[in-house]
This record gives sequence, structure tokens and C-alpha cells, in this order.
Amino acid sequence: MKENRKVIIIGGGPAGYTAAIYTARAGLNPLMVAGMLYGGQLMNTTDVENFPGYKNGILGPEMMEDLRQQALRFGTEMIYKDVVEVDFSKSPYEILVDDGTKLKSDSIIISTGANAKYLGLDSEKKYSGYGVSACATCDGFFYRNLDVVVVGGGDTACEEALYLSNICKTVTILVRSESFKASQIMQDRVNGKSNISILFNTHVEEILGDGKVVNGVMTNTGLIECMGVFIAIGHKPNSDIFLNYLETDSEGYIITEKNSTKTNINGIFACGDVQDKIYRQAITAAGTGCMAALDCERYLSNN
Repeated sequence: MKENRKVIIIGGGPAGYTAAIYTARAGLNPLMVAGMLYGGQLMNTTDVENFPGYKNGILGPEMMEDLRQQALRFGTEMIYKDVVEVDFSKSPYEILVDDGTKLKSDSIIISTGANAKYLGLDSEKKYSGYGVSACATCDGFFYRNLDVVVVGGGDTACEEALYLSNICKTVTILVRSESFKASQIMQDRVNGKSNISILFNTHVEEILGDGKVVNGVMTNTGLIECMGVFIAIGHKPNSDIFLNYLETDSEGYIITEKNSTKTNINGIFACGDVQDKIYRQAITAAGTGCMAALDCERYLSNN
């Protein structure tokens, strides 16, 4: 392995693989530190029908393998280790992976993503992708004209419920506390939808199913029959190891310059869900991966 790289990409998924494709084709010989669980959140997703180019849809892991193979085709070098420490105090930047290897690079592209927060129930894991989802935009289409539940009380939960209300027969929002945390305008919008109902002081105790798909939830107040459960209690960006160096917002999302993937440190770029808390889609992650690669290429050509 080379002593010093031009660019290292930390993390896989649509953003990282796209950045790899672009930097490899630009002759930058990127090294991707993909992680032990490479591929991002789509590795835990079943059908993906909203990514352009797959007219019949595709399984999430299959799409990630397509992107991985495309990155490899153009010469991306990949190692499947986790980064445990970074030193961004000076260039070349250093990263330490879990086998003790130190790597150096003139530039870094961060694409470590974010993980949806879940309730922590065994049944939630059992039915993940088979009735349990953390993304209405991704999976709502599969529940058209069906009854669904949204868990959460913030703006995200309201946004998910509003989106689903245009697709599903009924939407029931379960709010653990006695009131919403959501902004007033979002509360007004969900209250104005005839097919959205709201249950306060209600939490999920168990997600029920027939062994294959969800058919209801048991709450502290009783049984609710439904075919889909959307968990909307927030996301956690995978940015902890960068916090000593990079500017983040109050939730830990890496802050990038407007219309750019540049961070507060020259030569370090962030793309995908680790810096995007608004859209959080595979296609937008891939788009920012492209941006990061182009920003990185320009940086290297001027330094």
C-alpha cells in the first residue's frame, strides 16, 4: 500500500462509491476505507424503486454491489477496515484504522453516513424491511392504500406522516409524550389531514407480524392494526471521530460551505448523509459524492 495517497475516501454507500468513481476516473488513484459494514444503510434495505436507472427496482445490497464494482473497475483501491482515529491538524492528513495501520493523504472525502435511531425492540429488527422503515420517501409507495403507523413527535414525524397521508389509507402518529415537539406549522398541517390521527402518551411495546410481514403494533394503550411502521425519532450522523477537527451543527452533522462539500479544513470534504439532514436519499447522496470528488480534484490541482 502506498505511503502517501492523493485522496482517501472514508466510508462507502452511494456518496462514497460515487466519489470513488469520479476520483478514480480523474486519475487520482483513490483509496476507500469502506469499513467492516460497507455499503451504507442500503445494505439493510429490500426493494429500491426510486433510484434512476433501475426500471424494475433493485434490492439495496445489489445496487450497492453494482456501485462498488463500478468503483473497482476504474481502479479504486478498497480496504474493509474501520477508521478509529484521525489527525487533521496538518497535511498530509492521517487516519488510523482498526488493525493499527496509519494512512496518510493529501485530501480526505468523508462519506460515513448517518444511522436512523430506532426503538431498540427485537421485533423491530425482525421486521426491518418487511413492514418497519425509517424512510417514508423511500418506502411509502409499498404501503399505498394501507394503514400505517408513524412513531415520533417532532417535525420529522410530521413530515413523514404528511407524505404518507397522500399514499396510505390511514396514518396514525404515536407520540410518547402529552404533546408534540414539532413546530406549530407542522402540527397544524397534520391536524388538517382527515386521514391522520394522533395518539398522545402512547408508545410501542411490540411490533406484531405473521413471521413474514408486519400486521400491527402493541402499545401501552392497546393494539393498533397496521401494515407498516415508520420510525421517525431522528438520525445520528457518523461523525464522532471527526468532532475534534471539523465544524458540526448541534446534532453532529458536518457543516459544509454553501453549494460545496468543503469543510472548515482545506482539503477535507464531506458528502452524503453525514452532512445532509434534509434529503437523506440515495440519489442526493450520490450527487454530493460527485460534488466532493470534483471539489477534491480542483483542490489537488491547485495545491
